[in-house]
Amino acid sequence: MPGLSLQVNGRQVADEVAPHTLLVDFLRKQLALSGTHVGCDTSQCGACVVLLNGDSVKACTVLALQAQGGKVTTIEGLSAGAELHPVQAAFREMHALQCGFCTPGMIMSAVDLLAKNPDPSETEIRSWLKGNLCRCTGYHNIVKAVQLAAGQTRQSAAA
Repeated sequence: MPGLSLQVNGRQVADEVAPHTLLVDFLRKQLALSGTHVGCDTSQCGACVVLLNGDSVKACTVLALQAQGGKVTTIEGLSAGAELHPVQAAFREMHALQCGFCTPGMIMSAVDLLAKNPDPSETEIRSWLKGNLCRCTGYHNIVKAVQLAAGQTRQSAAA
């Protein structure tokens, strides 16, 4: 089996993987990072979104070997110990989750959006998140959470 070496949540990881192993399966099964969810197996739901070299990707559409030498950030890698990432904190504050299944993918997508556009409009947020499905919330509070996180992130950057 081929060897895989990459950085996951700031930690160097090396392991053998079958050539057909998906990144989501590598993260969940070989690294026991269960925050990245598998919701549909067809790349429709976005529950498996992670950051690969800073860009959000659906981990069910990426072979683990495609991440060779890269940097992967999962929902587990966002917080600094007990301190939540600003997007995580905004989701909590705005009650932007119900069952929580889609939440990791939504948060990872929002983190990427705010890295690329620190002041997105409501329309831009909704457009960016259209690849993430939520069956519980109706998206209203999710959009409000991203707006809150954007404002807080801009304030922190200005300070």
